[in-house]
Amino acid sequence: MNEDCVLVSYADAVATVTVNRPAVLNALNTQTISKLRSTFLDLKLDDAVRCVVLTGAGDRAFVAGADIAELASLGPKEVREFSEAGHQLCFLIEGLGKPVIAVLKGFVLGGGCEIAMACTLRISSSGARLGLPEISLGIIPGFGGTQRLPRLIGRGRALQMLLTGDPIEADEALRIGLVNCVVESEELVEEANRLALALAVQAPAAVRGILEAVGHGSDMSLVNASMLERNTFGLIYSSDDASEGVTAFLEKRKPGFTGR
Repeated sequence: MNEDCVLVSYADAVATVTVNRPAVLNALNTQTISKLRSTFLDLKLDDAVRCVVLTGAGDRAFVAGADIAELASLGPKEVREFSEAGHQLCFLIEGLGKPVIAVLKGFVLGGGCEIAMACTLRISSSGARLGLPEISLGIIPGFGGTQRLPRLIGRGRALQMLLTGDPIEADEALRIGLVNCVVESEELVEEANRLALALAVQAPAAVRGILEAVGHGSDMSLVNASMLERNTFGLIYSSDDASEGVTAFLEKRKPGFTGR
């Protein structure tokens, strides 16, 4: 396996993961998905990492989708396994227990858009184009796009994007809630780093509690989701970080969270 298809770098408590296939617009093949999965599994277990930034190499794409050349060579069984691997990766990112910030630029299509939707937050350059064009190939999204897109932007808008396959510009993605903010290309890295560092200094248990409460609670009734929040609140309040946070507030100083 070529290890260079995914690069990882570290700065403070932030890990930056880069899909490194710029010659094919960072298209996802089996090898790259496998490497991304093992990378995120390592980051999940690394207590020194409190936030992850996910991006693509080069200026032309975040990820332009699946590697169609490889996909065309697969039989039905292998295609099903490819889809399963993509779903596993997206669920891993979504349930990492740490914020994952997708840094979007250029083409954000197909599997790339689906991975971005599994991330916690999405920052986009003004020139990015986002979409799920699978229908133009006579297929459907295979990494969870038919499920996450309606949850993010609503059923009607999602169906229009899915059934036409037409990509949308970054400003439209912001308007409908598909991305969190749009900045000029030259400001993209700086804004992503600023946000990542802001999230990395928060109490890890509280961050994990918010992510779990929102993630699991979204599929529950309001009554059950409220119970989940109460239970999570009580559990996290017993942590050392909660004690430090309350004490720091009373002492009018910045807290120093340790992750305990």
